[in-house]
Amino acid sequence: MPLSPSSTRELLAQLGHEPKQFLGQNFLVDGNIVRKSLELAGVVAGDAVIEIGPGLGTLTSALLEAGAEVWAVERDRNLHAHLTDTLVKTQSLLHLLEGDAMEHPLAGFSGDAPASENRSAARPCKVVANLPYSIATPWLDAVLSGPLPSVMVLMLQQEAAQRYAAQPGTKSFGAISIFLQSAYSIAPGHKVPSGCFYPRPDVESYLLNLVRRPQPFIFATETKKLIRACFQQRRKQIRALLRDKLPEEQSEAWLAKLTAAGLGPQARPEQIPVALWQEFPV
Repeated sequence: MPLSPSSTRELLAQLGHEPKQFLGQNFLVDGNIVRKSLELAGVVAGDAVIEIGPGLGTLTSALLEAGAEVWAVERDRNLHAHLTDTLVKTQSLLHLLEGDAMEHPLAGFSGDAPASENRSAARPCKVVANLPYSIATPWLDAVLSGPLPSVMVLMLQQEAAQRYAAQPGTKSFGAISIFLQSAYSIAPGHKVPSGCFYPRPDVESYLLNLVRRPQPFIFATETKKLIRACFQQRRKQIRALLRDKLPEEQSEAWLAKLTAAGLGPQARPEQIPVALWQEFPV
């Protein structure tokens, strides 16, 4: 598969394909970054790996060469046809789905153990993916509803990666930071210059390296909805935000915990640590 701007341009021309900006089609053309992605994820033979938007198959090919079994979902019909003609026909370990990653966040992976293994436990999986910016947060939110991959190495716009890893007390800290950091620890990642893609994007990217916590915390759907609502008015004090959202008894009990932690009802959402949001009474 192509690993240079020129070979990528040539293949796209052969396919009669113009990269679609709304699908985030910036194709990876740097072999070092491909190798770094696999290295951060610790991909070894036999791993079950999820890929979102395989595009021209550059990362997909590397995962298959490493001996991984790959589940991939591609929305673009033209690129799906190309991958079917080139990889699916020759690679029995590739399961390619045509569809929207928001409808299939784990690309059809079911968690079943390989047929050669007689075990009842669900098979773990990893995610290695170049995520389109337009779906990064809603896709991640869907994945965080569980079951959780053991490792996720996600190519993201740098601004998105900073938001997901943001700490309390910063402007970037938000609901998705809380949901993600409750389930995953953030391991050292890797900066990715814009020149590693074709077409070259206007922003820098980052490989975000996420490792599932030993006891991940998954928020209930209703709790997530209320936490998001709090951050939509992030400059308001938390007591005012909760006034119409929770019964008074529940609200006061949680506010008492904030006070015990040195914050209190005057705190704003971005000041409250992740651990206290996990005790949110919904």
